[in-house]
Amino acid sequence: MTLLDLKLTESNTIPLDSLACHVGNTPLLPLRRVTLRLPPRVKVFVKAEWFNPGGSVKDRPALNIIQNAILNGDLGRGKRLLDSTSGNMGISYATFCAALGIPVTLAVPASASSERIAMLNALGAELILTDPLEGSDGAILKARELAAEFPDKFWYANQYDNESNWQAHYLSTGPEIARQTNGQITHFVAGLGTSGTFVGTGRYLNERLPQVKTIAFQPDAPFHGLEGLKHMPSAIKPGIYDESLVGTPLEVRTEAAHEMTIRLAREEGLFVGISSGAAVVAALKIASELDEGAVVTVLPDAGYKYLSDKKLWEGSLRTQTFPDV
Repeated sequence: MTLLDLKLTESNTIPLDSLACHVGNTPLLPLRRVTLRLPPRVKVFVKAEWFNPGGSVKDRPALNIIQNAILNGDLGRGKRLLDSTSGNMGISYATFCAALGIPVTLAVPASASSERIAMLNALGAELILTDPLEGSDGAILKARELAAEFPDKFWYANQYDNESNWQAHYLSTGPEIARQTNGQITHFVAGLGTSGTFVGTGRYLNERLPQVKTIAFQPDAPFHGLEGLKHMPSAIKPGIYDESLVGTPLEVRTEAAHEMTIRLAREEGLFVGISSGAAVVAALKIASELDEGAVVTVLPDAGYKYLSDKKLWEGSLRTQTFPDV
């Protein structure tokens, strides 16, 4: 079964097909230049999740959560979808809910990039900005408060505890990677935010391809610049987080992720977000320890939502002069 098998039919009077049929089946791309120092029999592949209609990997769980909520009768009759988000999940919620005519309220850290805030406003979401110093945990606490205070107004999607989150990746991301690598994947690497991508994909791969090693990564400190990722020891742990599956996560420094984000743009032509840079840092660390293998990671989104981060982009500029011709 895939996410497309779950898409709502005309009998549900929900015109979602035009978006739903484009969620998933994203390209799996080989890295070529940032991997030059690896042994020739070691390959690194990346899942290009910005090809989803909402522009990120979060389209997968958002679609699954919304569809299941409608089918279960949790959404509808004027109820607003409520959740906390650092940006991408909110954009995915707002994208699909706009198509469905479902109102959306989102608790978002005020530190979210201006591009994300602008996109959420454009899609018609009601935003409640929370203390930037409290990060995603502050947004979670605000969403919980609103859900408890106004149970008749809101349906709390609760992406961090909702089983439909990881199940979306079990149904789509995992099977896609297995198919796209012809079952030859040896290592799967993914970051921890809600942990849905890692848990769902990891569970599928562990069941179907038990030889595959699954490795999670997280920021190396509680205060970091890897938007969308959690430092699990210091954060509110998601209900869907499976510590037995995760084990001890790799740690990635913000500075290393920034550097790799620039390298991916300039050496691979992949203009991606900072969490994608972090994913490649982690994948290359695993790949550097191998003599042969196929390492796959997920690039959550493109770089367009981070252009206002002048420290990242302008700090990377190099003046280049060309001789007269």
